Amino acid sequence: MPQTTPYSSKFNPSTAYGHRQPVEENYGGLHYRDNKLVSGSLEALIQLLVPTVDYYPDRSYIFTFLLSSRLFLHPFELMSRVCYLCVDHHRVGDPQTDKKRIREIAPKIVQLLTEWTETFPYDFRDERMMRSLKDITHRLAFGDELSRRAMQRLIQRLLRKLTTLGQYEESLATSSASAAMDRPVALKSKQQLVRRDECVLNLCDDPFIFAQQLTHIEMERLSFIGPEEFVRAFAQKRPSDNHKSFFSKRKTSNLEAYVEWFNRLTYLIATEICMPVKKKHRARVLEFFIDVAQECFNIGNFNSLMAIITGMNMNPVSRLKKTWNKVNTDKFDILVHQMDPSSNFYSYRTALRGATQRCSTAHTSQEMIVIPFFSLFIKDIHFLNEGCVNRLPNGQINFEKFWELAKQVSEFLSWRQVICPFERDRKTLQYLISAQVFNEDELQLASYESEGPENNLERDTRRSLRSSLSRM
Repeated sequence: MPQTTPYSSKFNPSTAYGHRQPVEENYGGLHYRDNKLVSGSLEALIQLLVPTVDYYPDRSYIFTFLLSSRLFLHPFELMSRVCYLCVDHHRVGDPQTDKKRIREIAPKIVQLLTEWTETFPYDFRDERMMRSLKDITHRLAFGDELSRRAMQRLIQRLLRKLTTLGQYEESLATSSASAAMDRPVALKSKQQLVRRDECVLNLCDDPFIFAQQLTHIEMERLSFIGPEEFVRAFAQKRPSDNHKSFFSKRKTSNLEAYVEWFNRLTYLIATEICMPVKKKHRARVLEFFIDVAQECFNIGNFNSLMAIITGMNMNPVSRLKKTWNKVNTDKFDILVHQMDPSSNFYSYRTALRGATQRCSTAHTSQEMIVIPFFSLFIKDIHFLNEGCVNRLPNGQINFEKFWELAKQVSEFLSWRQVICPFERDRKTLQYLISAQVFNEDELQLASYESEGPENNLERDTRRSLRSSLSRM
């Protein structure tokens, strides 16, 4: 099997040395501390990526450099440089000698390109990257038929993956367009929508099944987030306009689409709670979503858990005091504490470490599920960027920073590889993806219609909302 994503256990960013002085060493433009690469010139780092007959780079280095190098040069430029150093640089002009050298190095070139195409397939949406890939396939055919066939299989796998990615992104675009077209219809009939007691419980009244369907959506959307998308947090210091175009080239950001899914789920939860006319029905929906949140916690789906808590804490929901009074909130209070942002989300981070440990010793695929609270995960990467420079004062690349970035992203990729083990409930999945949700004003009005204003300010707000929304 080809090597793909490295596991986070390969990364050890620790720089603690106790009372002794670390050993500092320099080799050909690379700086090491206690045998760990900490900085280097761009050219030296590229050289370290290039395999030879007697050398193949460590997988953790391959991943880290391919991830971070795009901050300093376009992937196509790196591909061109690697191809030159692997093949052209060693040509001597004698056909037999050149053929022998290509045959000796070809398997390692195939291995490097396999890791590149399987871990960073989005890079090869650039037509120049695909041309380079086909060109090196042709060059390898000069010396080694087995490697040529291996490259053909590599390209076929890559094309299948890119096709799947394209279909997924097309489905996201179609869903967004459909929601935009349906929105005016929903607005015209919002009063009818608000005044009804049909709710999600008529579709699925089992919290465990509902949490499983949420987990299906989370894991599917996570699986399409490419590791290079995390480098967007580092992309403010771009070397050129051409490099900038690489980051804007993508038709859609799957990372951004995943964040939008969190927002949608938050508003869907609030919509379902505010929509029923009768207090007892609203209370039943509240209790149901508390149970769903508990099941998400048990599964390890922290992103859906946080979305549910966020939706239930929105003002249109939290102000429904008569409804909340009919609900036992002990379980909800515990879940809120688990996701409490105080002390840098200490309780959540403890729970996440527990889920990660369970994953590492799992006996079933269900025990392997870890879905982090994604906005916090992105924020951690942002703070890493803000707290560390990309280049040191001597001009060398700060590779310590990128080891830490790679560790965080690699851990995410190991979670992303897990296959969701739960059975699909197509009706519930379709509801979660396509059900209409209220915006903030509609939610606030629905809340006031459910439990009337308590003071003059709220009465004025309701009057204003009724007037503005009726004109839409």
